[in-house]
Order: sequence, then structure tokens, then C-alpha cells
Amino acid sequence: MRARIYKPAKTAMSSGMAKTQHWVLEFAPQSARDVDPLMGWTSSSDMNSQVHLRFDTLEAAQDYAKAHGIDALVLQPKTRKPNIRARGYGENFATDRKGAWTH
Repeated sequence: MRARIYKPAKTAMSSGMAKTQHWVLEFAPQSARDVDPLMGWTSSSDMNSQVHLRFDTLEAAQDYAKAHGIDALVLQPKTRKPNIRARGYGENFATDRKGAWTH
């Protein structure tokens, strides 16, 4: 079995960093998806494609893969610079703003 181990990126719908601290082991699909001729739904007979295992550390994910004979590819996350402003969100509404109001 082939799998990949990665750390998920933040969602585009939120500025928060929730669900990005854990490492995920996800299996590669072993069969192609089929289209049901009657309903047109897409389905697969591969049950491993539904399995997503979470681990606190990369080492724990690699140990699990090694113990269960899973050939895992590790994808290192790209780090991003934290967006921390000196005065925070309240700076948008400050009366002593130097720049023009952009709203």
C-alpha cells in the first residue's frame, strides 16, 4: 500500500490555523472512480481512500506506517510568516489612523 504523510494547510475559507497542527496519513487510491450508469454518481470500491489517520508528530506517523508495512511518502509543510500586527484588529478603526480609510 502507498500512502502520503503531510501536515494540512489552513483552509481558504478561514484565517485561523485550526486543524493544521497534526500530521495526516492518507492512502493513495488503488482503483479509479467509476460513474454509476443509472444515477450518475461517482463511486469507488476502494475503502482505504476513506481513511485519514491523524498523528501528533511526524515520527509517530512514520512509526505507524513502518509497523504496518505501508510505503509512505513524507511531504514537508511550507512554513509561513505569522501575520501579527502591533495594534491588532482594533487598528482598523483607530481615530489616529495615518492612512486613508479604504472601505
